[in-house]
Amino acid sequence: MTEQHDVVDVIRAKRDRAELSDAQIDWVVDAYTRGVVADEQMSALAMAILLNGMDRREISRWTGAMIASGERMDFAGLSRPTADKHSTGGVGDKITLPLAPLVAVFGVAVPQLSGRGLGHTGGTLDKLESIPGWRADLTNEAMMRQLEEVGAVICAAGSGLAPADKKLYALRDVTGTVEAIPLIASSIMSKKIAEGTGALVLDVKVGSGAFMKTEGDARELAETMVALGTDAGVRTVALLTDMSTPLGLTAGNALEVRESVEVLAGGGPADVVDLTVALAVEMLAGAGRPQDEAEVRAALCDGRAMDVWRAMISAQGGDPQAELPRARETEQVVADRDGVLESLDALAVGVAAWRLGAGRARKEDPVQAGAGVELHARPGDQVRAGQPLLTLHTDTPERFARAQEALAGAWRVGDTAAASGSVVLDRVDADGVTR
Repeated sequence: MTEQHDVVDVIRAKRDRAELSDAQIDWVVDAYTRGVVADEQMSALAMAILLNGMDRREISRWTGAMIASGERMDFAGLSRPTADKHSTGGVGDKITLPLAPLVAVFGVAVPQLSGRGLGHTGGTLDKLESIPGWRADLTNEAMMRQLEEVGAVICAAGSGLAPADKKLYALRDVTGTVEAIPLIASSIMSKKIAEGTGALVLDVKVGSGAFMKTEGDARELAETMVALGTDAGVRTVALLTDMSTPLGLTAGNALEVRESVEVLAGGGPADVVDLTVALAVEMLAGAGRPQDEAEVRAALCDGRAMDVWRAMISAQGGDPQAELPRARETEQVVADRDGVLESLDALAVGVAAWRLGAGRARKEDPVQAGAGVELHARPGDQVRAGQPLLTLHTDTPERFARAQEALAGAWRVGDTAAASGSVVLDRVDADGVTR
């Protein structure tokens, strides 16, 4: 087969800050997926993109080429409109668990295709797999049936969605090009657009425990992804949310499931409830079923969302009434003085949970269902010397030392009350940013 382009010409073009043509983009993504373009050549192109960027047309075309590398799902046969949510990842981010059944209460189907954790950010599937019997892998037919009958499904994405992204994602991870915003945006949006949802809400995390450390970088990523969704005909909005402190009071798999069930029972930490409700309001509006905040909150308190949760878990083989796993060993971190907890670093808590066994360093590593970190105080709380701030959970106590190392200097007790603010920092839609 004679190739239409020479990969070296494509690399040189982007190296020299030229725009890539539609034909060049279509070809290089397809050729890399087919193995014609070698890893070292795509690495060079990815680095050129990191250094020199892409404009909106290039990113949109690159995203479309990755979508075209695989199959697309179609939910047109459902009797309900669809809405989806994607988070860029954070510490204690269990929002998908209460959010999917909450949105389904109002007649919107939520096809939430999720992944497993890697490093300090947890994976939704790892959390749910701590529920006895629950299974992540569903056929497309089973997914469609569950969406129609229950209204919500959280499951693993099939291998047929954007296979070019799967290959490129692994390459970026080992070539120092993960930070390229055009490649982050196209990676996320190629899969989400291929999933076929009618409306999409993006939760773009900002802070030490997030991938994007500054609001400026997070806003650029959010605006890029909203533009991609809009160009593809998907109603897309993004919320920039705070990840300087862990979300909620737990980081770990079964620990986060317990906290999510508390939210579904009308309780739970205020920040988790507030973000769940904010995202639900956006998803319902995008799907054409708008509800005010008060009505959405009511569905958490009166049992409607819990009913959908139980049906969703049961439909995937899980027992929503089963006792969740608990770690065999615990160890506490205590306050060193009386005062106010002024800060608690999200990244350090995430790394500690990972080292305790809640996460994995490689995708094939196992995780401990009961491992993680439980918070007993949040910034702004008054504490006393010797009071527990954190409890570390693991089945393997030799992990405690490394987790404690991660937490060294991660918290500070002082005399000044921490400023409390909204977990939602900004909102980005197709027309720009509104506060």
